[in-house]
Amino acid sequence: MPTVRDLSAVGVAAAASVAASGAWYAAFGTRLARLDAAYADPAPPPWLLPVEFARSATVAATVATLTARAGVRGPADAAALGLALWAGFPAVLLTGSVVHEKVPWQQAAIHAGDWLVKLLLVSVITGRGAASRR
Repeated sequence: MPTVRDLSAVGVAAAASVAASGAWYAAFGTRLARLDAAYADPAPPPWLLPVEFARSATVAATVATLTARAGVRGPADAAALGLALWAGFPAVLLTGSVVHEKVPWQQAAIHAGDWLVKLLLVSVITGRGAASRR
């Protein structure tokens, strides 16, 4: 059963993930727009922020569950889990998009970097709660 602390960590991790992603795409948005016209509009639609928060909260809740069950004992364990999750999922999926869908590797690399930052951040934030219960 998740504790209030766990739910708080999920909320903080989700918010941090959205903020980090916003900063990431602010930094790489121009390059991404040159690679794919879908990213050419600099103003996101108003519904995007709550959708991104919900997506990030789902990832954070999942990672929080995994950190608790994996026996995470501190930031290093949490970061290792985040790195493993990144290698096992976004990196594999984005590589597939390059190989099978002809997505430019630079575009996939921008998204892969975003996911690496998000998963490390979310893992460390949610892992603190798991470690403190031990």
